[in-house]
Amino acid sequence: MSKHLFITLFAIFSISNTVSAQSDLAQEIGIFAGPVTLQSDFGERNNFDTNAGNTGFGIGIMHFINFSAANNRESYFTEHFKVRSELSFSKTTLKHFGEWVERKPDGVFAQQLRNMHASSSIVNLGAQLEFSPFMKIHDFENTIGSFSPYGSLGFQISYYSTKVGSRLGDITLPTVTPGKYLTPSDGRAHGFSTETGVVLSATAAVGVHYKLTKMSDLMFETRFQMYNSDWIDGLNPNKTIYTENRNNDWQVWFNFGYIYYLEF
Repeated sequence: MSKHLFITLFAIFSISNTVSAQSDLAQEIGIFAGPVTLQSDFGERNNFDTNAGNTGFGIGIMHFINFSAANNRESYFTEHFKVRSELSFSKTTLKHFGEWVERKPDGVFAQQLRNMHASSSIVNLGAQLEFSPFMKIHDFENTIGSFSPYGSLGFQISYYSTKVGSRLGDITLPTVTPGKYLTPSDGRAHGFSTETGVVLSATAAVGVHYKLTKMSDLMFETRFQMYNSDWIDGLNPNKTIYTENRNNDWQVWFNFGYIYYLEF
């Protein structure tokens, strides 16, 4: 794994611990997991089979800095905001779906698409600012059984590893792979690439916390993650020629989590 991830991980958690120690802030830790769908160049855009079929699984750990729980000085910021840092992993197996795969009669192009496949593994490290607009954090913490909706914005540094192939054989051959994926693209010899790399991504999420006990919460959230690269899935047809593939790769996470309060 790239050394940049370890450096950033050390920096984020060092800053979190330093800030917490100096400011006597409360801390929370948690875990989350759930299905992840990778929106990419595999499959047809806005197609249900693509969205359902190109779904993997994600898991992660998270750490919160709680500005409210350890002090009695109320302000809008301390009562409605938390800082969340996290480390997560997801893996998705990818195939082509949609009209061009299902076309009749079953031609060479459809067969080539149907036999293409890839897997994408992603490690994310980052932070986000979480905002609870409807309920004060103190009120939520003191009301077992309450719900607190929230939204968040953040950034991630992501290490990805993707592998592309075909069940028909050598993916570099025109008898195996459609021509659009054999055309050079973005500095690669083809519009596909088995590779690893480090990219940046922006995140936006909406979710809800449920107060389970005095020292623990449950959470559910839907998160969108947009990468600044189109190689996360291993496919990136030349955008000058194939303009229908102009968007970068992005993910949707459906997370279920458990959070434990370390201190008040």
